[in-house]
Amino acid sequence: MLQNRGWRSAFALYEVLLGLAIFAAGVIALGRSAQNCINASGLSSQEDRVRQILSNRMAEVQATPGVPDQNKDIKVSTGYGDVKLRQSSRPAGLKGEKNTELSGIYLVTLKAAWVRGGREQTREIDFYVYWPG
Repeated sequence: MLQNRGWRSAFALYEVLLGLAIFAAGVIALGRSAQNCINASGLSSQEDRVRQILSNRMAEVQATPGVPDQNKDIKVSTGYGDVKLRQSSRPAGLKGEKNTELSGIYLVTLKAAWVRGGREQTREIDFYVYWPG
C-alpha cells in the first residue's frame, strides 16, 4: 500500500511539471507575438511617415508656380533616420487628338530612400503638373 501511494505522488509531480512546461511555452509564445505586434506597429508608422513626406512634397510641387525643378535632392530628418528625397521632372510627351503634342504638362517623379534594418528601402510616386508658361 505504501508503494502505491508513492507512485501517485510521483505522478502528481509529473502532472504539475507538465502543466508548468505547457504554461511556460504559452507565455513565451505570447511574448513573441506581442513583440511582433510592436515591431509591425513601428514599421507601419515609419511607412506612414515616408508616405506623408512624399505627399507633402507633391503638394509643394503642385502649388509652386513655374516649371518643376528638373533634378532636386532633399534630405528630410525623421525620428527613424534621414529620408533622401529625389525629385526629377521632364516634359510628359503626351499626345492629344490628331497626334498633336500637349505642351506644358510635366511628369514629376519623387523617390524616397531610407535605411531600415540595414537595408535600403524605396518608395516612388509619379504625377503630372501643368504649367502653361
